[in-house]
Amino acid sequence: MTDSIAPTTAPRRAMPQGAMPIIGMGTFGSDHVSPEEMAEATIGAAEAGYRHFDCAEVYGNEFEIGRSLEAMQAGGIPREELWINSKVWNNHHAPQDTISACERSLENLRLDYLDLYLVHWPFPNFHPPGCSVDSRSPDSRPYSHLEFMKTWEAMESLLARGLVRNIGVSNMTIPKLKLLLADASIKPACNEMEIHPHFQQAELFSFLQSHEIVPIGYCPLGSPSRPERDRTADDTSDLEDPTIVSIAQAHDTHPTAVCLKWAAQRGQIPIPMSKNPSNYRANLRAILEDPLTDSEMKAISKIDRNCRLIKGQVFLWQGARNWEDLWDLDGSIPS
Repeated sequence: MTDSIAPTTAPRRAMPQGAMPIIGMGTFGSDHVSPEEMAEATIGAAEAGYRHFDCAEVYGNEFEIGRSLEAMQAGGIPREELWINSKVWNNHHAPQDTISACERSLENLRLDYLDLYLVHWPFPNFHPPGCSVDSRSPDSRPYSHLEFMKTWEAMESLLARGLVRNIGVSNMTIPKLKLLLADASIKPACNEMEIHPHFQQAELFSFLQSHEIVPIGYCPLGSPSRPERDRTADDTSDLEDPTIVSIAQAHDTHPTAVCLKWAAQRGQIPIPMSKNPSNYRANLRAILEDPLTDSEMKAISKIDRNCRLIKGQVFLWQGARNWEDLWDLDGSIPS
């Protein structure tokens, strides 16, 4: 991990060049936030003090966000204060496609370099034209470490060319990370993954910390509006959890703030998404003010339910037995 990846303690102030803020703003607006609305929200977030924006080509809004980034710099925010990351999508894992994808993101975002570029998912899914990326296409392919290393070598070349300042992965499990760490010339700076109080990924989180790989947590609030929430334990979301609610009441704040405080104090970088100015301003304040106590942090550690929410982007292939086989596969195809 490069020294520059270490989080700062106050995203409101000017940061040393290359330092990642301790909170970012997600830009995945799904189908309920238009590219224009997301771009407008990034402008407002920058005015509020955000400097870290988590992007991806597949989100379909990098061109619009690029205009916002131009406006930020024209308005007096130096480029070196911004931390912008993007990701290569599943069907661009071939080395030249990975390079071309990065160049497209740079062009759309109107940047000379990215602070961080991630492999969005470890699976090289080649969907036929017109096939939804959420469908279980028979043309999708399983994880192959040999193929992934070709993608990673392309990522390393982007770093060597100065198009990116750091490279990382997303949605990687421990078996895959062990393989990558054994064979990579440059180890990943980050692993972006789903983390929230009901899905804490303690073993993976500990592994990342022991290898100085920064955990970036998406869905830090447990995506309470997501329709596919797994409510097998009971009928409460993260924000409705009695422990979270009780701690929020003790701090005279919203459960959202508790989830974000927990994330930041735990050592991960949360990237909540909101187009609502009052919400994204409150999210920023949450991690800078009124920290949780050790006993409150310990209480939250006990409410993990292994409740994974993001499953739709993971594709089965012919011969796979179930979704868990695909997710935890260490590089071999199940029999």
